Amino acid sequence: MDKPYEKELEQAKSNLADIKARGEDALGETWEDLRQELFTPEQIAASNLRVAMMLELAKARAEKGISQKKLEELSGVKQPIIARMEKGYTSPQLDTVLKVLAPLGKTLAVVPLAGIRKIIKRQRVL
Repeated sequence: MDKPYEKELEQAKSNLADIKARGEDALGETWEDLRQELFTPEQIAASNLRVAMMLELAKARAEKGISQKKLEELSGVKQPIIARMEKGYTSPQLDTVLKVLAPLGKTLAVVPLAGIRKIIKRQRVL
């Protein structure tokens, strides 16, 4: 009788053989090439926006000199959730983001995408 993981293992072996056969071009020249191949422009834009937002959150907290634990007390959002948000390990609910931003003197706003692109480009430079 087949073990449950045998199909997945065979597929992984097949994928590895394919990558080896294609050589250096198997995964593209750069991460950006691979990213373009794997994700739609909409998925990439959404990811960039989440990253920019969480970097701004961490920056605002650092500028205020507030620890994650203190931000927990001020916002009512548990410290581990704040840590996961800042590291990008979670996609928080809108109300959670707003709760965390308020004690930092920040909020969300609907702005033209050009403004978001500037923030994302600035974050890449840092």
